[in-house]
Amino acid sequence: MSFLKKKLIQNGLIFKQSIKDSSTKKVADFYKESPFPNYKNDDNKDTILKKGEKNFLASRFKEFIGYKKKVLEVGCGTGQLSLYFAIGTNNHVVGLDATIESLELANDFANKNQIENINFVNADIFDDVLHKDYFDFIWCNGVLHHTKNPYDGFKILTKSLKNQGYILVGLYNRMGRVRTIIRKYIYKIFGIKILNFLDSTLKNLKHDEKEKKSWLRDQYHHPIESLHTIDEVLHWFSQNKIDFVNSIPSCTFEENSYKNFFIKKSSGNIFSRFLSQFNMIFNNLGSDGGLFVVIGRKNEH
Repeated sequence: MSFLKKKLIQNGLIFKQSIKDSSTKKVADFYKESPFPNYKNDDNKDTILKKGEKNFLASRFKEFIGYKKKVLEVGCGTGQLSLYFAIGTNNHVVGLDATIESLELANDFANKNQIENINFVNADIFDDVLHKDYFDFIWCNGVLHHTKNPYDGFKILTKSLKNQGYILVGLYNRMGRVRTIIRKYIYKIFGIKILNFLDSTLKNLKHDEKEKKSWLRDQYHHPIESLHTIDEVLHWFSQNKIDFVNSIPSCTFEENSYKNFFIKKSSGNIFSRFLSQFNMIFNNLGSDGGLFVVIGRKNEH
């Protein structure tokens, strides 16, 4: 396939390379026990579309992509978001993940629902298996902070992004994740009962045991986790010819309009970025795990 620069073993829609790195194996084994997100028995194209539309960022991203584009989702897990990006479009979507058990679920769903404009790659980000300058859009949300070297992973991914292509990066924030870190210590001492009162997301999942277990494991038991800042990502961008476009939270004091999220905004200054991230401790971003998102556009000229 043209999106791969290395020859991998193909099984259905999946292209597979052996995972050798110990850190990546550790993460792959972690998600093997509890694939996230899992499929329900009645899931079909319509239910996947409805789930995607409820995610304001994913739905805006899909709308912005348009048609006849090449899209990569990094750390796609069971592929539900990749499938959402593919359904109803003529885009070619590629989902990359290190856990083969998760990708097999995605492959089965795509085959049963006759979704043909998608492929999956079972490989380590650091094996650098993707062709240079291939993708128009890269979605990498909540992934790099679970790797051995987030910046090196980012550098590898940007090589596969076309000039003028967009990349979305989501990471745990050093300040915004404070509430989760505090809850983690309380959970270790007092157990899950008190966590049901402190974690609003967990509280909302009380009727779905599988999703509850997945959230608990991802937020409180993950074997590899790092914390980052907007300024750090801006440095990543400048080192790899990526222009800043926008962020959640906003880099300035102005309220972010999510309808125009892919329109270029100001990156603010050190003071405004600090305050914006500090405020995450007290708002919904901090309550839901402290994930922040930065979008950039590759500009090699």
